Amino acid sequence: MFNRAVSRLSRKRPPSEINDNDSKPSSSNQSLNGTTRWATSLENLLEDPDGVKRFREFLKKEFSEENVLFWLACEDFKKIQDKKQMQKKANEIYMTFLSSKASYQVNVEGQSRLDESILEQPHPLMFQKLQDQIFNLMKYDSYSRFLKSDVFLTLKQTEEQEENSPDAQTAAKRASRIYNT
Repeated sequence: MFNRAVSRLSRKRPPSEINDNDSKPSSSNQSLNGTTRWATSLENLLEDPDGVKRFREFLKKEFSEENVLFWLACEDFKKIQDKKQMQKKANEIYMTFLSSKASYQVNVEGQSRLDESILEQPHPLMFQKLQDQIFNLMKYDSYSRFLKSDVFLTLKQTEEQEENSPDAQTAAKRASRIYNT
């Protein structure tokens, strides 16, 4: 029973994915293209592999790539079922992001830091509090700067130009004629 509850909790979805009928995200969000969808929420950005790639590139320039790497590592960690793999990954996350000697140390509040002894009994949500802190740090700091960055604005402009190009409009008209005959 405990394992089932932990499994349900580890699949906790961001607010953007929760809707009345508890199915997939709304179709209006799914129909939005890259940058338009990324601009609606950090959750949408993190769900898109290309969005994560572009966000990482931006964070790398800002010397804070470790935040998204930690968040992604925690997401992968929650999916692990095997205890030995979980313990190995927990140690890896700790040594990479949380230890005082970490190569990609994340900036979390002192009282939130994990005691190394917790690594002996890992569980899927052991990093949740720290992951939430980093998510909020990204959401209210890095993400808003990303949306104003040259990287994002250039991508958005390119996307808009492609959507408004005569070729795109012609293809849309052809598709419309094919499906509406």
